[in-house]
Amino acid sequence: MKRIILIGPPGAGKGTQAVRLAAKEDFAWISTGDMFRDAIKKQTPMGCEAQKYVEGGLLVPDETVVGLVLERLEAPDCEKGFLLDGFPRTVAQAEALGAAFGKNSITAVLHIVVPEEILVSRIRKRAEEEGRVDDSVATFEKRLGVYLQDTAPVVAYYDSIGVLRTVDGVGDVEEVYQRILRVIE
Repeated sequence: MKRIILIGPPGAGKGTQAVRLAAKEDFAWISTGDMFRDAIKKQTPMGCEAQKYVEGGLLVPDETVVGLVLERLEAPDCEKGFLLDGFPRTVAQAEALGAAFGKNSITAVLHIVVPEEILVSRIRKRAEEEGRVDDSVATFEKRLGVYLQDTAPVVAYYDSIGVLRTVDGVGDVEEVYQRILRVIE
């Protein structure tokens, strides 16, 4: 069973690559961003709570995210493995995942690295094409700052347990996908 985590700044291509990788591996793709966007769209209680954080470019509190993700990982489609996109975003979340499944239960953590100027370009394009509420340049800059402060330590955490793999996220979708495949196989 493979348990893979995709980590990278907003606009790094995590979602794009997750779709392809989950289809190839035939396991569940879990995107916390998609989960929150859906809840916001439906105006569920969790969605209303998450909306103020997401639109402000902030992370949703750990306890909310951890509970949501751990509940989702109990679903039958996760029995063959899973791909986490957007989780964990803090060391506390990584530790909670480790406590639930075992510290060494993660197959690989793929850290997708992309220069900031390319990220800004991708965010602008995505905002135009998808109209996502969290994709203004101002919100992106705040999200990038939060990523660097809160999520970058997660990279160090997974590096310290030997499962971190860095992937160059620059290039077309297929080039990056082939790099990912080489890293996990």
